[in-house]
Amino acid sequence: MGKVGIRREDKSRFERRAPLSPAKMKESKDANGTEYAVQPSGIRVFGDEEYRELGALLQEDLSDCDIILGVKEIPTEKLIADMAYLFFSHTIKGQDYNMPMLQRLLDLDCTLIDYERIADTQGRRLVFFGYHAGLAGMIDTLWVMGERLAAAGTPNPFQEVKQALEFRDLQDACQAVSRAGERIKSEGIPDQLGPMVVGFSGYGNVSKGAQFVFDHLPFEELQPHQVPSLFDGTVKSDPHTVYKVVYREEHMAARKDGSEFQLLDYFEHPELYEGIFHNHVPYLSVLVNCIYWDTPYPKLVTRKQISELAAAGALRMLAIGDISCDIDGSVEMTTMATGQEKPALVYDPATDAVRNQMDGPGVAIVAVDNLPAELPRDSTDHFGDSLGPFLNDLATLDRGASFADLKLCPELKGAIIAWNGVLTPEYEYIGQYL
Repeated sequence: MGKVGIRREDKSRFERRAPLSPAKMKESKDANGTEYAVQPSGIRVFGDEEYRELGALLQEDLSDCDIILGVKEIPTEKLIADMAYLFFSHTIKGQDYNMPMLQRLLDLDCTLIDYERIADTQGRRLVFFGYHAGLAGMIDTLWVMGERLAAAGTPNPFQEVKQALEFRDLQDACQAVSRAGERIKSEGIPDQLGPMVVGFSGYGNVSKGAQFVFDHLPFEELQPHQVPSLFDGTVKSDPHTVYKVVYREEHMAARKDGSEFQLLDYFEHPELYEGIFHNHVPYLSVLVNCIYWDTPYPKLVTRKQISELAAAGALRMLAIGDISCDIDGSVEMTTMATGQEKPALVYDPATDAVRNQMDGPGVAIVAVDNLPAELPRDSTDHFGDSLGPFLNDLATLDRGASFADLKLCPELKGAIIAWNGVLTPEYEYIGQYL
């Protein structure tokens, strides 16, 4: 059987995840006879000895492996010639900051497989950290709200919540959110927040994770068309309740010609649609952005919309948890990714400027691009479970075969971006960005 390497993550000191936990590695080793080599790490959430005790080799040099698994992108100087790699490459949109890495992989005759592209026949991703990005993103968004309100002199229940990475695990974090919920039940939310409406854009894995955390608060779920009734006097809002709204594609975009919204048509012809989410923004206290976005699609929130609401005295939004974190993407004010040391940007509509700090006027934007790293043990356990069914095929990858003749399950074959130094047919388009 093949030999699989697990590399040491080195993109950030906060990146403590691994593609496989020691337990999942042992399960694969026992089931398939796969040998594992683990690069030592001083920050990985699972200690080196945990891997060694369950049968892994600890070795700095992974060049004798058949494939190397990682999580984040690999520095170009650490790439090994004629090696197969599996990691999140962030290259399929032609991201300019990763084109040098991809070019180096091609120059070294490497094979690149991307977790993001392991999908079923309906295009649904099978190996992902998205759910845990949602979990951590919601925790951090509540924490940022508490910090900003406290800095403005407003005592609030969200001061119970810390940054996700400060909790022992997900259970510990959810207990803190539940305590905040108990304060809301007993004391209510601050008057200036009422009614507190939290909107979730999207309904996939990221949104499910964010909603799981949010649902530890006392909440009532409303449909988008019901929200205005909280503000026009039709319905009396409850200060001991937080209102939750989930927005789907038909709430975010409409046909430019006024004809009926059709989901498949929207996916295939986004240029025929325009954004309408600005109709919902005036009612939101918090937006949790969980959608996949690319350039043909309308933006969700723009600077102009926020500035116009602020100028009219109609801006209620305190924070945006931009879990999707597309730079200059669906949330236009996300101009950079933030890190764990400074997890939030603030957009000041009065000056149309974004600053990389949390204090002062404006809308706070949580824009951390490696949120699952803040729950490293939970997210690694979950990720390994989803990767498990593919480990045997990965360990026995026939690098001597041509790509056309490669016998491999379609889920993995469709995720191969480069095969022995050449972009595969599905991903040849990336060549224009190199």
